[in-house]
Amino acid sequence: MASLLNPPLTLLQNKLNPGCVLAVSTSATPNKKFQPSSTRRSHRRCLLMRAKMSAETDMLAKDSVGTDTVDDNDFGVVSMHHVGILCENLEMSLDFYQNILGLEINEARPHDKLPYRGAWLWVGSEMIHLMELPNPDPLTGRPEHGGRDRHTCIAIRDVSKLKAILDKAGIPYTLSRSGRPAIFTRDPDTNALEFTQVDA
Repeated sequence: MASLLNPPLTLLQNKLNPGCVLAVSTSATPNKKFQPSSTRRSHRRCLLMRAKMSAETDMLAKDSVGTDTVDDNDFGVVSMHHVGILCENLEMSLDFYQNILGLEINEARPHDKLPYRGAWLWVGSEMIHLMELPNPDPLTGRPEHGGRDRHTCIAIRDVSKLKAILDKAGIPYTLSRSGRPAIFTRDPDTNALEFTQVDA
């Protein structure tokens, strides 16, 4: 009977906030002669709350479903955790990564439990793992522009500041060939690094 007294409601899922359901009347002129406006508003609010609770229950059910109903190829990628970079001399590499680039050591990571020397450096919420191991890559004959070589890309706020730091330290670099704000350089072991400017 309630559906005869009020115009039908269409429930829309808000794509930016999936838990938020919007009620939209599909009738241009609501039927006002059967109920006072306060009763209609109260009824609509009740319908809206029920729809929202139903949508939230559906979302919780989807979250609690076992992995057997999830795409077999989705193994839950969250983010990049760290990048391993080989170095010949840990102290020389640390001088570059800490004193030139300003990265800090993650003291919580194990330095003495691996069969080689190394260090973990914070890059935002991710890390670089420096590993003092023989490097199979040639040190000479690499492309001058690091964008044409294997490289690690680090997002930064100001390419011009990094350019000034590299200039002051006498470290060679190349700018992005595409014209975007990015700079390429190499560490003491010729590992290519890209620094791309992003809005923070």
